[in-house]
Amino acid sequence: MNEQLKDLIEAGDLNGLVRAVDGLCAGRAWEELVDLAEACEHALERGKQLWPISAHIDYRIALEAPGDYAAGVLHPDVGRFAHGPLTEVAASTHTWAELAAHIEEPQLACYVAQERVLRGEVVTEDERAHLEILELPGILVEWEPAYALALYRSDHVEVQEPWGADARLERVDVHPGQRLDEPEMTQALLDLVHPWTAESNGAARAVVVEGGALQAVGSLTALEARVAEIDAATAINRIAWAAASGGAHGRRRGAALGRSMAWYLGALVCDLPWPPDPARLGVELARLRWFLWDEGAPEEGWTLRIALEDSDNNWGAAIGATDLMAEDEQGEEGRDER
Repeated sequence: MNEQLKDLIEAGDLNGLVRAVDGLCAGRAWEELVDLAEACEHALERGKQLWPISAHIDYRIALEAPGDYAAGVLHPDVGRFAHGPLTEVAASTHTWAELAAHIEEPQLACYVAQERVLRGEVVTEDERAHLEILELPGILVEWEPAYALALYRSDHVEVQEPWGADARLERVDVHPGQRLDEPEMTQALLDLVHPWTAESNGAARAVVVEGGALQAVGSLTALEARVAEIDAATAINRIAWAAASGGAHGRRRGAALGRSMAWYLGALVCDLPWPPDPARLGVELARLRWFLWDEGAPEEGWTLRIALEDSDNNWGAAIGATDLMAEDEQGEEGRDER
């Protein structure tokens, strides 16, 4: 390591070190970056708080370095303060073939493989993908949507928003239904937005009721709401987007987990065993009716308002979740979602 970098470490110069990292990435000096990260970690023992630099280096290596280097920073305890899970970061800019041979931990390999599936790759025949962990197909099946994915940059992440529904929200009268004792389904709905409520400013309510979707919505809001019927693919896309997100300030969980949670909820509401047969799940999801809803006011920040009903069995469910940014952060909405 050159003397200039050593001086920056000894001075605890975070800004100078960030500029140095930028330069090393531009020069594709990956070994020097690895050495710098190790030196910053060792400096912690001397009381120098340089962990943000070592974390930033791991992120940049996962994003920009060749596959062997990118896979080398994928560890279960790494990436806690990155813009998203490093498995998603690495998979966003590398093919499965570039990474697979260098990942030893099965769970990490599974998440990377599933992120690549979401980007159009097929890993059904590759044992290195460890599909048994998440128990999801190694290919996008016919009924699945084009999921909202993250695009990582050197200093932020841009996340697509699944707001493409063609249906228009229409105002309707709603009244609460008789609540049903369905703790597993209720919790599965709330788990979709756990980072919003546990790590950020969000709030969420979910309910399962006798009747249908409007009765479920009526249990979460006043006597009037706006609703629009959507297809199952649009609903699954929004559910997966929310589950992948960290909201305004929580940690992003990644699209692979978002897909997994959407499939789990789908199997639950369709009363199918886990893991569900993909074709059967698609048929059952299409049998249900799905709705977007709101309270008639402009939505800000992150929102998930989905309702569904099983008219054959006379029940409905709904979730209403929001996570607002602080007023001085409104200009950044949509640019940096964790």
